[in-house]
Amino acid sequence: MALAYLAAFGSALCYGVGSILQDTAAKRVEADSTIDARLLVRITTQLPYLLGLGLDLAGFILSLLALLRLPLFAVQAIAASSIGVVVVLSSVINKVWPPQRRLLILGVLAVGLVSLAAAASPDRPKAAPSWFGVAMWIGVVVIAAVGVAVARTLTGERAGAVLGGLSGLAFGGTALCARALEAHSDVSAVLRDPLLYALLAFGALAITLYAAALQRGTVTIATACQYALETVVPSLIGLAVLGDAARAGLAGVAVVGFICTLGAAIVLTFDTSPDRARDRRLQPSG
Repeated sequence: MALAYLAAFGSALCYGVGSILQDTAAKRVEADSTIDARLLVRITTQLPYLLGLGLDLAGFILSLLALLRLPLFAVQAIAASSIGVVVVLSSVINKVWPPQRRLLILGVLAVGLVSLAAAASPDRPKAAPSWFGVAMWIGVVVIAAVGVAVARTLTGERAGAVLGGLSGLAFGGTALCARALEAHSDVSAVLRDPLLYALLAFGALAITLYAAALQRGTVTIATACQYALETVVPSLIGLAVLGDAARAGLAGVAVVGFICTLGAAIVLTFDTSPDRARDRRLQPSG
């Protein structure tokens, strides 16, 4: 149980640092009106993006370990808290202290995470219904089609927000597939399950859409939209379809923790302008 929570929080740390590195690389590549393999190739030739992608992979592996024991709503909300890492690192890079309001929101985030840790019921998922695999593949096709249309028709922050949200849906798809695959008892059953290959398709799609979002908008807007959909949609599906649940008598605590974590993550994301009246510039040591 403790290892599952350590894995979940470790994934949040990896995702947060990875987002900063990927944003640095994506801004070096001129935005295009299409989303295709060439976009991913141009961006992944940047060393910071490769490092960020490596951290994303590490975070994903850690999240899979967490999903062995924890319900989706807990793992996804904890992953969303990585925006706190993004905000803190952005403050360090910009050489400013976070304002008191931002520190207060970070406190709310911490309360939400503690509530989730206390309320989540550790258990393996139940077997997914027969239609679940087909639904996941339909999701891959629909998200890809909408992403291509958005890249051709929208620009600036609007494009970054929508593409970020679509990447969140795709990342949520990987989590749903992974959680459902945990119901299998042997490796051969996993390899035969179409959900494994849907997971890989969702992952490639999510990475491409997020890169496109970072090209068109700010990392904070893209990440906020990503985490909102990545957290809420799979959490609801996990509760409705995969048997996820809170501990007996702690459903209310789980709801409060979920709302605090996701709400604080989104508020932190949009609270990006330094409060110069209260911020203090970092002074060099010595």
